[in-house]
Amino acid sequence: MKDSDKMEKIVSLAKRRGFIYPGSEIYGGLAGTYDYGPLGVLLKENIKQLWMSKFVHAREDMFAVDASIIMNADVWKAVGHVDGFNDPLVEDLETKKRYRADHLLEEAGIDPTGMDVSAMNKAIIDNEVLSPDKNELGEVRQFNMMFTTKVGANDDESSTVYLRPETAQGIFTNFKNVLDTFHPRLPFGIGQIGKAFRNEIAPRDFTFRTREFEQMEIEYFVRESEWKKHFDLWQESMWTWIDDIGLSRDKVHELDVPAEDRAHYSDKTIDFEYDFPFGKKELYGLAYRSDFDLKNHAESSKQKLDYFDDQTGERFIPHVIEPTFGLDRTILAILSEAYTEDDLGSDVRTYLKFKPSVAPIKVAVFPLLKNKPELVKKAREIYDEIRKEIPQITFDDNGNVGKRYRRQDEIGTPLCVTIDFETLEKEGEPLTVRDRDTGEQETIEAKDVLSYIKSKLA
Repeated sequence: MKDSDKMEKIVSLAKRRGFIYPGSEIYGGLAGTYDYGPLGVLLKENIKQLWMSKFVHAREDMFAVDASIIMNADVWKAVGHVDGFNDPLVEDLETKKRYRADHLLEEAGIDPTGMDVSAMNKAIIDNEVLSPDKNELGEVRQFNMMFTTKVGANDDESSTVYLRPETAQGIFTNFKNVLDTFHPRLPFGIGQIGKAFRNEIAPRDFTFRTREFEQMEIEYFVRESEWKKHFDLWQESMWTWIDDIGLSRDKVHELDVPAEDRAHYSDKTIDFEYDFPFGKKELYGLAYRSDFDLKNHAESSKQKLDYFDDQTGERFIPHVIEPTFGLDRTILAILSEAYTEDDLGSDVRTYLKFKPSVAPIKVAVFPLLKNKPELVKKAREIYDEIRKEIPQITFDDNGNVGKRYRRQDEIGTPLCVTIDFETLEKEGEPLTVRDRDTGEQETIEAKDVLSYIKSKLA
């Protein structure tokens, strides 16, 4: 299967089965926006719960916050976003459509790595790069990606605020609050899951690059002398997370980002890139932010944001390791990894080979026939019993059993339980449990079905 075909099939399945819908679709849509449907919400919540469990609840050195999306504008001025949170923009002189200059250079086979605006202008001219509509391009200029809005009744500069372009600053501005409330000892971290917004010039590649997205992010505070040790520990933790959600390690690649391409705050950054159907692109990031953020916020706010070690008498501003995980990109990577076609039976089968921990629906329960009340009643009894301990379960009696299997395969349900006449007639109430990946069926007594399912989902 060609990668372009695979991407089209993933997008189609995501909409057809209720994972991801185009945003504002009945009004013609809005570029760079998507809505998560019922199964997409379940998939997203599974990932968030796994992340919180692994990186916050299972550790004694982590705290969670949920900071406001709209913050005082001085927050963004302090860390350089108002002046420097830019992407290179270029305009089609005929259609007036706008594009990312670095993207157009990449598509023309020119590597824009390390190029500033003047270098991009020269590369476009020298290589006669045209717009997608084959028109000449204007000069490259910097475009600030932060969305602006107003707070309160006044309509002047003092009322201007920004939708946050990252979740990190909400953690840094709450650093003092967490210190004063919980008095943690170094090293410790603060984690957050939340929305961020960027006015992307050219959103593309489905949910990979959008204007509204969700991040799972940690700022881990350490002594400067120990940053390398903790950087390495977080690097390994990110690899175990990749295993946890079912991504193949051979499809994930580390890129040690060169100095000229790192964010202004970073002294070292590793990108974890994934082999998406549209190419190898950034999935996660791990950065050493030094003391950049806390130092700048301390200077700008005139507040003390240092740490006092009561054992040594030292007072200093901690340095920071930042593991960051894009939730929407995680979902796209999982869909790309899970999408599978095989020849089970007489025709091609499409299924999502989710790891059970992320599957939106864990179990489906069927009565063999929907027009037999005694089968439906028994199936409902089994369904209700399983649901007490596995709430992500569905009851399906629509169509014949073969069609139900295909439908559950396509949404990635690991196990299907079918209640037939033998369940009603034989001792032990035997029922059939079918495995999604192999299509194999096993007969299990009703009293053992819950423990069997738990063992298969573990």
